[in-house]
Amino acid sequence: MQSQAALDTPRWMTLTLWLAAMYNIVWGLWVVLTPLSAFRLLGMAPPNYPQIWQCVGMIVGVYGVGYACAAKNPVQHWAIVLVGLLGKLLGPIGFLMAVIKGELPLRFGYMLLANDFIWWIPFALILRYVYRASSVSPKE
Repeated sequence: MQSQAALDTPRWMTLTLWLAAMYNIVWGLWVVLTPLSAFRLLGMAPPNYPQIWQCVGMIVGVYGVGYACAAKNPVQHWAIVLVGLLGKLLGPIGFLMAVIKGELPLRFGYMLLANDFIWWIPFALILRYVYRASSVSPKE
């Protein structure tokens, strides 16, 4: 049985989280199963230790499982959305630092478009909705 909060949650939130779940699981599987593909696609030298990149894929895939759980009730599972948004904010910061240090080429940033940037606004809007919903006192 769904809680009232799950029933009142706007449908776009659930859809967004299901899309994020599917995207993250597929991307994670792609990286785990073919860790050098992204580097070949971007014309980059492969890493010395592709296993580390596979761990990144595993982490992204696990985020996808979390988003699937949160999709069932975004209000109740807002913390998963918050952790996801933090990762999607901090990842590009780490990338920018690596570019500035000359450790990664700028073209590696193409991965940030679908992995991070497109989720910023919908995840932030979900969290804003939860914040506003939690600051409204129930009517008696």
